[in-house]
Amino acid sequence: MARPFTPFRLPAADQSALEQFTRTGRRTARAVRRAQALLALATGIGQQAAGKAAGLSRQTVSQLRSRYEQAGWQAALTEAPRRGTPARFDGPQRAAVTALACTPAPTGHSRWTLRLLADKAVELQLVDSISHETVSQVLKKTNCSPTASSTGVWGR
Repeated sequence: MARPFTPFRLPAADQSALEQFTRTGRRTARAVRRAQALLALATGIGQQAAGKAAGLSRQTVSQLRSRYEQAGWQAALTEAPRRGTPARFDGPQRAAVTALACTPAPTGHSRWTLRLLADKAVELQLVDSISHETVSQVLKKTNCSPTASSTGVWGR
């Protein structure tokens, strides 16, 4: 059975602040949609209709409403930072891979390839495991290329 409808009350100060928020300044579309959903809830329509009016799901509007009731409209419109994936390689490991690319190529090879660098980094225990794509990204971040003569890596 559905829960009974509980009206959403928005104080006049918050309502005017939200209206100004949606009209002025450079805001992210996500924040503006959330403000519009709060304003739509204040008109007395349900969460489903408010979400449809603002382009959000009912669940998002429900979470938005509870965040507003707990912490106010500014906290409801902003997002908490997301965790993201931690970096697998720290600065010294990236520096070691870059330094390895600056050494002469192994015998039998005219220059370092990304796969050779990855294999050698594992062999020298600079890293536990690394793919050639990760080697490419590490070298790209340092503006270093194992095949370009302008970076000072090739031809040593």
